[in-house]
Amino acid sequence: MTLEEAQAFFKEDVYATEVTGAVIQACGPNYAKCTLSLTPRHRNAAGQVMGGVLFTLADFAFAVAANNTGILTVTAVSQISFLSAVRGSVLTAETRLLKDGRRSCFFQTDITDELGTPVAVVTATGTHLEK
Repeated sequence: MTLEEAQAFFKEDVYATEVTGAVIQACGPNYAKCTLSLTPRHRNAAGQVMGGVLFTLADFAFAVAANNTGILTVTAVSQISFLSAVRGSVLTAETRLLKDGRRSCFFQTDITDELGTPVAVVTATGTHLEK
């Protein structure tokens, strides 16, 4: 899928794109880079970025990367490790394939802010629904 094709396809992911504000910046087979500009709606009662925002951005980036080869893939298991509080105002999630198999795959997503702060690492095991 080209960047334009991915943006058109994933526009249907209304929660990630319209509600949360995730944007696909780059993609290729088993790779995606997505960003999210933070607003007050992304903050929790303590004024920090809500963990669900980070998880949604990572899950969206995983979906873009894992489905870029034409094989429908969904998340089977995912885990997030929060590393640091967000210091900037723009988050970037970069997702890369670590291992691919006949029925499952394993990706890692690194989330940083524009200041280079490592914010979270997310691992995801995907299940290929068609192959």
